[in-house]
Amino acid sequence: MTTAIIDYGSGNLRSAAKAFERAARENGGDAIVVTASPDVVRGADRIVLPGVGAFADCRAGLLALDGMAAALTAAVIDGGRPFLGICVGMQLMATQGLEHGTHDGFGWIPGTVEALTPAPGRPVPHMGWNDLRVNTPDHPVLAGVETGAHAYFVHSYAFNAADPAHVLAETDYGVPVAAVIGRDNLVGTQFHPEKSQETGLRLIANFLSWTP
Repeated sequence: MTTAIIDYGSGNLRSAAKAFERAARENGGDAIVVTASPDVVRGADRIVLPGVGAFADCRAGLLALDGMAAALTAAVIDGGRPFLGICVGMQLMATQGLEHGTHDGFGWIPGTVEALTPAPGRPVPHMGWNDLRVNTPDHPVLAGVETGAHAYFVHSYAFNAADPAHVLAETDYGVPVAAVIGRDNLVGTQFHPEKSQETGLRLIANFLSWTP
């Protein structure tokens, strides 16, 4: 079994790869491959899309890899492979992103990515540790992740899902913020699991054993 972490020039993937490799090693899981190859993604058993930076820049970087968008659709939508989006990788599943203009997302989970508007006194970007409120505790990827668990966030935009049922967990930043979204074989985290210590490693291990 292989998990492909897509490398499309969005940030340093070393910490993400190391966290996935550790979870796989401790749980007897998949081989972890960091790749920019559509063929590898098309053949992978699980797919991870990280993302750091602006929505449009990440989208452009992904589309610049010839054949990658088609490989993602074939593997994730047509093939039903488990998919995990991290930070902007999660946001790209939306219908649209509104950062520096209006930009199309994948449209996999209906919603828009909009500027974070916290209560007065809360700085933007939202950076640091926050507690999670788990809305769907029976989701396999959230097994053992309970309300009150800490996760590490760095973001200025947030995913506003059209269907509240797709918001699997939230955090409170003066306003509710989607922390985990998902449906079917898709899941995404606004926080960085690779930086979220015990919570992140648990979520990664759950993803590596998930068979939706």
